Amino acid sequence: MGELLKIVGPVVVAEKMHGAKIYDLVRVGEENLLGEIIKLYDDKATIQVYEDTSGLRPGEKVENTGTPLSVELAPGLLTSIYDGIQRPLLTIQSQTGNFIKRGVIASPIDRKKKWAFTPKVKKGQSVIAGDIIGTVQETEIIEHKMMVPFGAKGVVESVESGNFNVEETVCKIKDGKTIHNLSMMQKWQVRMPRPYSQKFAPTIPLVTGQRILDTFFPVAKGGTAAIPGPFGSGKTVAQQALAKWSDATVIVYIGCGERGNEMTEVLTEFPELLDPKTGKPLMERTVLIANTSNMPVAAREASVYTGITIAEYYRDMGYDVALMADSTSRWAEAMREISGRIEEMPGEEGYPAYLARRLAEFYERAGRIVCLGTGKREGSVTVIGAVSPPGGDISEPVSQNTLRVVKVFWALDARLAQRRHFPAINWLKSYSLYHPSLEDFYANSVSSGFVQQRNNAMGLLQKESELQEIVQLVGPDALPEKEQEILDTARMIREDFLQQSAYHEIDTFSSLNKQHQMLKTILKFHEKAASSLELGVALKAIKEMAVKERISRLKEVPENEMNNKNDEVLKEMELEFDRLVKNAQR
Repeated sequence: MGELLKIVGPVVVAEKMHGAKIYDLVRVGEENLLGEIIKLYDDKATIQVYEDTSGLRPGEKVENTGTPLSVELAPGLLTSIYDGIQRPLLTIQSQTGNFIKRGVIASPIDRKKKWAFTPKVKKGQSVIAGDIIGTVQETEIIEHKMMVPFGAKGVVESVESGNFNVEETVCKIKDGKTIHNLSMMQKWQVRMPRPYSQKFAPTIPLVTGQRILDTFFPVAKGGTAAIPGPFGSGKTVAQQALAKWSDATVIVYIGCGERGNEMTEVLTEFPELLDPKTGKPLMERTVLIANTSNMPVAAREASVYTGITIAEYYRDMGYDVALMADSTSRWAEAMREISGRIEEMPGEEGYPAYLARRLAEFYERAGRIVCLGTGKREGSVTVIGAVSPPGGDISEPVSQNTLRVVKVFWALDARLAQRRHFPAINWLKSYSLYHPSLEDFYANSVSSGFVQQRNNAMGLLQKESELQEIVQLVGPDALPEKEQEILDTARMIREDFLQQSAYHEIDTFSSLNKQHQMLKTILKFHEKAASSLELGVALKAIKEMAVKERISRLKEVPENEMNNKNDEVLKEMELEFDRLVKNAQR
């Protein structure tokens, strides 16, 4: 039992902490505030407290629990809303009202609720860590799989079937003289990555349904992506669209230090969103972690580790998980504050020298893997982190250190948002390093020409950017007709393909086939327009073609009608261009 020696905001120093270890969880003061040891010197421990330290006095007790910060993993995680240290906010609200009282304790997992457990192993069967011993229907969408904990193995001594709470023994495993009593709940320390058998190369895309992402800047399953952008550029809406439409099975959304009103919007909208694939509430496959800017600063760091650990747990069941962290800048600011409190040598812009390492450790926990066990299950965690650079300046340390780690950069542009172009992702500043590894997938699953179409379209957008510099000086009419046609096609790509409404019933999601068909038609129009100009057709006549209106409406065509509608538009285009060429040659 230690004693408080010094209090410096969210950081306290305790003495007489013999036997304590780094990252041990402690209870501070008479109210048992939760904290974590971050520095040790002799018998003195420096502790970051996850709650408000107002009113603490030197001499109060500090009790070491002897265990690191861990999360409880069991049925009941999905549909839950937690704070940064996995306290269930709805349960706390029912106990204390709308404001969390200091020192309040609530079990992350309901200990009383009974779950219908179905065994998947038999008595006498040999099992190893990661093997599935049984399942529970956690929600209507997700089947929760109970696994043999890491470090355990042996022969099944007994296994039960029926209704149990998460603490009751459902299976006994005998390893020599040792008996392992397995319940439906595991605990895992958040700073330690969960083990796996093998990691794959990123060869399968995470299909998001967003045309600018899937076609131009894809992220692989198990990959990493960053969305830096200034206030009002659409980070939250973009992440909600990814949560709703990406082909991940489980969503973990971390609101890390964002403004209370933004997080309130997420907390109120997510429970009302319907999963488009099943028609059930999206929350049935979602875990929300809310740690707003007015909550204790130290808990921001814990929230990202809590979220990634829960994501890894569902990955180990064989699910594809997408983790949204909004935003890692607030996490870095929390690290900066804690670092300053304990008088560490500051790095660039006051951030701690280990900022890059911490960001790398977090993003490196993403991946598509073979799970432990004998079943050769595959799962993935895809990490998409929003970054909120001050003033939208991505030259600041958090953005730069994030870009060194992630493979995809979706650059949100406030000017595009002001022009009502959404998603407001700048196609000239963004990039994806997954293109080479995903080419085979696109060639086999979409079309052999899809990659070339993407390259041609990007070339036109880059050419447009070069021509715009001339246009601003002399106007568009001074350009040759061939280059004016390039500007017209680039505008079609921007407005008819890249621009996408997150609130339109049909346009909110585009399959890879629909994206391919739309882009093929626009590029075919460009090809026919360029050849028609050489045959004497006037540019004005091409710009006034009726088929252009039909091309712009392709985004509103339902998926099941896309191929037929697109063929109709292509035939109409051919006939109209043939008519223009014949008129020009008379």
